[in-house]
Amino acid sequence: MLRRSSSLNKEQLALYFIMGSTNTGTQDPLHVLECALRGGITCFQLREKGPGAKSGEALLEFARQCQELCKEYSVPFIVNDDVDLALALDADGVHVGQEDEQAAIVRKRLGIGKILGVSSHTSDEVLAAIEAGADYIGMGPVYTTTSKPDAKPVAGTQFIQTTRSVYPDLPIVGIGGITVDNFAPVFAAGANGVSVISAIAGATDVYAATKAFAESIEKEGVPL
Repeated sequence: MLRRSSSLNKEQLALYFIMGSTNTGTQDPLHVLECALRGGITCFQLREKGPGAKSGEALLEFARQCQELCKEYSVPFIVNDDVDLALALDADGVHVGQEDEQAAIVRKRLGIGKILGVSSHTSDEVLAAIEAGADYIGMGPVYTTTSKPDAKPVAGTQFIQTTRSVYPDLPIVGIGGITVDNFAPVFAAGANGVSVISAIAGATDVYAATKAFAESIEKEGVPL
C-alpha cells in the first residue's frame, strides 16, 4: 500500500529539473534556474555534487537563493541527499538514492508533510521505498546519460511499465538522458514525469529549451 505523507500532486512531477552549480558551464546557475522556472518546469531538485561543488556557507546561501526563486514560481524545492541542508532551509523535500541515507530514516527526520523521493532500480527497492513513506520513485537511467558519472546501466522503460502495472497509483519519474526528442516513451510506459539535467542546464537558450519541453509534454496530454 502506498503511504504518501505529503501533499505532492503528480502533475508537479511532469517536468522535473535537477541542477547544481557545476551543471551550467559558464552560465550563472541562478539565471539558469530562473529561466527554467519561467519556461515551465514543475519541480526543482538542487543536486550540488561533484568537483567544484559548493559547501558550507556558500552552499547554504546558494540553496537559499534557489529556494526563493522556486517560491516565486510556486514550484517545489527538493534537496538531493543532504537532509541537514533541507531541514535548515525548511525545504519542500528530499530525494535520496540507494547509496544515500536510508529512506526510512530520512522520512523520520523530515516528518510528515515533506516530500520524499527515492531512486529505485529493482522491485525490492521500490517496495522498500513505498514502505518507508516515499511520495514518488525515480527510475532510470532510461537512456545513456553523461550528467552522472556513477550512473547505473541503462534500464530503458520496461521497469517503469512493470512497476506501473503493479502499483497503479505510485508517482513515478523517469530520469537519465531524457530530451525533448525522446521523452514520449517514458510517459507511454506509465511515468508521471521526466527528470532532466543537461537538456535544460546545458542549453544555450535555457528559457526557450524549457518552454519547448513543457509545450511538448502538454501536447502529449500531460497536465502541466
